[in-house]
Amino acid sequence: MTTLTKEPAQAVSPAPAVDIVIPVYNEADDLERSVRRLADYLSTRFPLSWVITVADNASTDATLAIARRLEAELDHVRVVHLEQKGRGRALRRAWSESTSPVVAYMDVDLSTDLDALLPLVAPLVSGHSDVAIGTRLARGANVVRGPKRELISRAYNGLLKATLRNGFSDAQCGFKAVRADVARTLLPLIEDQAWFFDTELLVLAERSGLRIHEVPVDWVDDPDSRVDILNTAKGDLLGILRMMRRQLAPPMAADALARRDDAESKDLAGQLVRFGSIGAVSTVLFVLLFIATAGTLGAVGATVASLAVCSVANTAANRRFTFAVRGSWARRRHYVTGIALGLAPLVSTLAMLGVLRAFGVTATTPTAFVLGAASAVASLGRFVLLRNWTFRTRR
Repeated sequence: MTTLTKEPAQAVSPAPAVDIVIPVYNEADDLERSVRRLADYLSTRFPLSWVITVADNASTDATLAIARRLEAELDHVRVVHLEQKGRGRALRRAWSESTSPVVAYMDVDLSTDLDALLPLVAPLVSGHSDVAIGTRLARGANVVRGPKRELISRAYNGLLKATLRNGFSDAQCGFKAVRADVARTLLPLIEDQAWFFDTELLVLAERSGLRIHEVPVDWVDDPDSRVDILNTAKGDLLGILRMMRRQLAPPMAADALARRDDAESKDLAGQLVRFGSIGAVSTVLFVLLFIATAGTLGAVGATVASLAVCSVANTAANRRFTFAVRGSWARRRHYVTGIALGLAPLVSTLAMLGVLRAFGVTATTPTAFVLGAASAVASLGRFVLLRNWTFRTRR
């Protein structure tokens, strides 16, 4: 195995693409072997820039000393030390301090085949997904572990689905990654500091409408695991009860994401450009729908039907792109008020239709374009109401 020694003049990149955190507590026996194996793999087979962060949470053996030595000897290895125990606490600290656009973590025993690392982080680097998890319970996974741990894992994930109705398959596989901007938004909302941290992160992400990518992994269980099953089970049950109560409260994660995106898109000029582009597409769609249905529904029926379709599509597009609102936050109110505001173009186009009929204009094509222009003008007023009422971020 190649040994990576630190060059005196070479510094760790200030912003590697991926920061891989290894949370540890009293892992003096395995830490050096695992870090050197991981570093060797990343330097020879991983195409993205990287850094390994050893997050020591209050170890009482030689773990911290070994980590400091590895930091001094190896490039792209850093150490974070915490005075308190808790895997969740260690991940929170390491991820919060990271400058990388993607943050990940894996267990120190490296139970997961490292070839799954690139499939895990690639969707986050490309922007396709927001969170990525390794799963031992999906088709394509190859897992070697005893029947006791297999039963516990399946029972826990089954309990999650029954109580929290989550969609992800494996909450506790020690192999996860998240976009750093998403992590910075979700971390302040996570209450757990220990083993339920993973589950809480995933539940909050899913309830916020974030995209969770799953990667089936090859997994060989570590028989020397130091996890206290009874205390962990107790903490997990309490965490599930807390999340069930939280399910009845306002969606804080979605609200936080909405505030973040709202801050990123407050510029009026940018919103007008996006709104105008969506409006132009909606106008063209309206014209095409009117022409396609006018012969069957008549002018009034075609106008109503076309505007109904366009209002729904327009509201969805403006919610996501113009005003950068994600997830389930106030979705029902947004659609109801957005479609209701579609009455403004409807009223104006029906009024213009009456004017055209009064002047004897009945041809389909000129009528369609005049009505489309009237709808576009009315949409300017709709933009003001959408921006200052419908999609105004909740404080």
